[in-house]
Amino acid sequence: MQMRLKDGKRKVLTFSYDDGNAPDIRLIKIFNKYGLKGTFNICSGLLEDSDEVRENPVGKLTRGEVSEYFKNSPHEAAVHTLTHPWLESLKPQEVIYETVQDRINLEELTGTPVRGMAYPFGCFTDEQTTILRSCGIVYSRTPKSTHKFVFPSDWLRLDPTCHHNDEKLFELAEDFAEKEPRWDICNMFYVWGHTFEFDKDDNWERIEKLAEYLSGRDDIWYATNIEIYDYVKAYDNLITSYDGRIIHNPSAVDVWVKTFGETVKIEAGKTVRL
Repeated sequence: MQMRLKDGKRKVLTFSYDDGNAPDIRLIKIFNKYGLKGTFNICSGLLEDSDEVRENPVGKLTRGEVSEYFKNSPHEAAVHTLTHPWLESLKPQEVIYETVQDRINLEELTGTPVRGMAYPFGCFTDEQTTILRSCGIVYSRTPKSTHKFVFPSDWLRLDPTCHHNDEKLFELAEDFAEKEPRWDICNMFYVWGHTFEFDKDDNWERIEKLAEYLSGRDDIWYATNIEIYDYVKAYDNLITSYDGRIIHNPSAVDVWVKTFGETVKIEAGKTVRL
């Protein structure tokens, strides 16, 4: 039995942007224009102390902007710690506080459980991944580019495909879009960065070009980080009979699999007999 993605697809595209910078709004609007989804890792302790939504935002997002753009939204708000410290320099209780308080603040602003994260400065220790699990964090992204379309073996060491300024970005995008995955696997293209970099480098056209190129494709699932995590875990939790012809899905997520030569949908909470 092999995993297939939502609607039986074999490719998924996701984005991850850090810090909670005001230009996040411009990127969200680009994603909305092209039907893409993104995960935005927000330091809630650094948000502007205002419930307003500004016409021409600068600096950090306001509390009001986080609510406006992430409550009942296709996009995901995720933890980036409260104040963006070097985690390696913190005591365990400080890591817990920075993580949990950021999570609490974001959940209050978005009305949604927050379970994902990106490491500030990309730094962490093995001990801290255990701490994050105890804080209810189920995945955390690193800045380490793989230049591959692979799913992580450890979700608390989630490596992206590449940064949006990577010289191989469009080469990778073409490979992802135009080539079929190997017969037995699915592909994940994962792009990350900071939206302030688009202003600094004056290259907003780069992400718009990428979004336009990859949008509207019937063979790509456009998803947030947490949607992908939940889907893969639902697949992992499928229960099969010894001969593989009875499959039970105990999760709340519909799952597609390739088995005995056909792609089969296993609805949430249902059992399929082949």
